[in-house]
Amino acid sequence: MLTARPAAVLFDMDGLLLDTERLIRDAMVAVMADLGFAMSGDDYAELIGRPEPASRALMQARFGAGLDYDVMRSEVRQRIRGEWGPVRPLKPGAATLLAQLNAAGIPCAVATSSENALARAHLGHAGLLDGFAAIVGCDDVSRGKPHPEPYLAAAARLGVAPATALALEDSHNGVISAADAGCQVVMVPDLLPATPAIRARLLAVAPDLDTVANWLAALA
Repeated sequence: MLTARPAAVLFDMDGLLLDTERLIRDAMVAVMADLGFAMSGDDYAELIGRPEPASRALMQARFGAGLDYDVMRSEVRQRIRGEWGPVRPLKPGAATLLAQLNAAGIPCAVATSSENALARAHLGHAGLLDGFAAIVGCDDVSRGKPHPEPYLAAAARLGVAPATALALEDSHNGVISAADAGCQVVMVPDLLPATPAIRARLLAVAPDLDTVANWLAALA
């Protein structure tokens, strides 16, 4: 439950606004199998919320030099494009919550582990891009999640102190990033549950974005 109106709301993207984590996981596991590697859902869980360089390092450490990471990522992207084209499915309540915040005059930004251009393309196709005053991608910072820099940068671009901002996250790495930046954090779990260690960093856990919208409406 929220107790005060935030000065700004900072959103993660994949798994929070866009229902993409399952698409990426399933495509990656399938492509890895085609390449002769047995990748599990637990292997993918280690990547959630991390920027591309960190994911590359983890995958190379897990599967060794025999994995051509660039080939794998290219085939994953091709597989997803073949199934979904440029559009990515929205998480329930995403558009409604963003519209509510825009109407209330609460500035919004995205802090994502995806590249800035890719984030803008996906948010644009989903009809959400114009609702954000700033987009911070992994290529806009020197250190990605779980480092706090993405959320510090997002708050700075909106001109608000991190402690006055509400961050919405679905991943453990994202929660750590936002909490260490000093934000108030609500987790809306997707593929990963809110563990006791993660709950200790949270203001609250919400089952979905509609619940967050209701909490914010109650503060108006």
